[in-house]
Amino acid sequence: MDVTAKLRNLRIAPRKVRLVADLVRGRSVIWALAQLQFENKRAAEPVRQLIKSAVANAENNFKLKTNDFIIKMIAVNDAPTMKRHRARAFGRAAVIQKRGSHVTLVVGLKNEIVLKKEKGEVKKIENKEPKKDVKKATVKTKLKDKASKTSLAKKK
Repeated sequence: MDVTAKLRNLRIAPRKVRLVADLVRGRSVIWALAQLQFENKRAAEPVRQLIKSAVANAENNFKLKTNDFIIKMIAVNDAPTMKRHRARAFGRAAVIQKRGSHVTLVVGLKNEIVLKKEKGEVKKIENKEPKKDVKKATVKTKLKDKASKTSLAKKK
């Protein structure tokens, strides 16, 4: 089961918050909280509190044990920009943009068991991550095929 928590109108630019979000994406909740505690970025503390909020939502609202939780998704989007003006030379004004962020966090179990109903029977299916070696193998075979084609063309 996935648990969602949102942080809206954070007054830190999204570009700066994404640096912290990229650090914890896909990691376990325990690792992320420990890492953010010592991270030297201003956005680290609000993201840390957001993760704690998602864990609290899972425990209180859904009665889930949060030992094996990972951060499945963390998205940082733009909030409305506040526009201010600064006086410049010759009576002109320059626009200062004070950017904000919306952060959305989804926390879930790493190997979650999904129940499927088919013809009155309940089947348990474990979510498995795709093997990374398969992609490497297909790339290698494509390269071999390409090399063999070029060698055949050279022989003719």
